[in-house]
Amino acid sequence: MTLRSEIKSALSASRENLANERHDFGVIEETADYIVVDKSPLLLVHPTKPNGARTLWGELRNLLAFEIANGGQVSIVNRLDRETSGLVLVAKTADAARRFGLLMQQQRIAKEYLAIVWDWPAWETKVVAAPLARQGAHGLSLIYLKQAVQAAGAEAQTEFRVERRFHRQTSAGGKFALIRALPRTGRTHQIRVHLASLGHVIVGDKIYGPDEQHYLRFIETGWTPALERALLLPRHALHSARLSIDGVGEWQSSLPPDLADWTAV
Repeated sequence: MTLRSEIKSALSASRENLANERHDFGVIEETADYIVVDKSPLLLVHPTKPNGARTLWGELRNLLAFEIANGGQVSIVNRLDRETSGLVLVAKTADAARRFGLLMQQQRIAKEYLAIVWDWPAWETKVVAAPLARQGAHGLSLIYLKQAVQAAGAEAQTEFRVERRFHRQTSAGGKFALIRALPRTGRTHQIRVHLASLGHVIVGDKIYGPDEQHYLRFIETGWTPALERALLLPRHALHSARLSIDGVGEWQSSLPPDLADWTAV
């Protein structure tokens, strides 16, 4: 083994331990072309404001400093919302970024999510084909990014499967279900909007939940007992559980502790 290879191997081992110890994300698999990580909730994926907040992109740049110094890069392929946990695929080279980007456009990267929703669906499987657009462009909304089903919107399709139904006594109902969501397109907030359109809002969803005012109050006050009574969870219960690319690999992630404990009743 060359000195360069020894240094790279040592860096890889030490940085994987560091990533897992920090509890922001864990390394699922790494190759010369890509790295797959399991992101914790509440970690931003990309910088959104110049306030120095920690992001997955920034942490990965630190983690992959050796590769970046030798011509590599950090290109996040499947971006998750801040509150969404789970699997993220990241290209480490320009060639891999182009290849994965093309596969995403061709809808050849299979994605599956797990979501906890209010109430028991009357169906076992359901396919929602409903176009989406920013709500503020077609009507009134106090939240700029809020999406809505709109006939003039972009094509969006999601398949839903009921994993199980369960009871949990709460301040906002007692019937809940664990749903597996398979998005066939990749629109902003697609799973959240499509589930809400079925009458099964994701638990903890501040934007598409019982009242969008909850989101505005959260921005102003942070998490409060009143919000907890209304939303039950401090983040929306959505988890990126599986990624698959033919000829490349398949990766899975179990529900994180906050969601697994919530469903264990």
